[in-house]
Amino acid sequence: MLDGPRLPPRSGGPATSLVVLLHGYGADGRDLIDLGEIWAPLLPGAAFVSPHAPEPLAVAPVGRQWFGYTERNDRERWAGVQSAHAALDAFLDAELARLNLPGSRVALVGFSQGTMMALHTGLRRTVAPAGIVGFSGIHVVPPEGATPAFASDIIARPPVLLIHGDLDQVIPPLALPRAVESLQRQGLAVRAHLSNGLAHGIDGTGLSLAGSFLTEVLA
Repeated sequence: MLDGPRLPPRSGGPATSLVVLLHGYGADGRDLIDLGEIWAPLLPGAAFVSPHAPEPLAVAPVGRQWFGYTERNDRERWAGVQSAHAALDAFLDAELARLNLPGSRVALVGFSQGTMMALHTGLRRTVAPAGIVGFSGIHVVPPEGATPAFASDIIARPPVLLIHGDLDQVIPPLALPRAVESLQRQGLAVRAHLSNGLAHGIDGTGLSLAGSFLTEVLA
C-alpha cells in the first residue's frame, strides 16, 4: 500500500474534501506536500496527502518512480501508467474510506510523471474526481493512438486544468496542446495555461491558477 506525508484540514474539523498530490520521477511525497500549506487557506476543509510512488528510482539510490522512465517514449509511458494504476487506484479508495468521503470529493494534482498518473487513473475512477490539475505532464495514450479500446476505458470525465512552462526541456511544451486535444476528444472540459519563462517546474502563476481551480471544483 502506498503511503506518504499528510496534512489535516486547516479548519480543525472533519475533512470535507481530499487533495492528492502526485510527485514526479525521482522525487517522493515530500516534494509536493508543501503545496497543501499554500492552498490550505483557500480550502480549509481539505485534507492533503502526497504518496510516495511505489518503486525506488531505478537509476539512483534515492527517490521514487511511478514507473521506469529511461527510454521516455510512448510505449514505455503507456506500459508504465498501466502498471502503476492499480496501486494508485487502491490508495485513493483507502484514503477516501479513511476520511469517510465519497469519490466525488477528491481532486488529483500531478507534476510531470505524477500528471501522467493523475490523468490515467483519474479518468478510470468509478466515480469521477472533482477535478484534475496537471503540471508539466503528458496525457499518455497507447503508442498506436487513441484506439476504441482506449476510449472505452475512460469512464470518468472530471474538469481538467493543465499548466506547462514554455521553456520546459524535460517534457516539451508541445505536450500541452497535444494533451488538450486528446482529452477534449474524449469529451473532457480542459483548461490550459502556458507559463512564460518557466522550465520544468511550478511557478507562482501556476500555483494561483491551480488554487482557484481547486476552490471552484471542490466548492
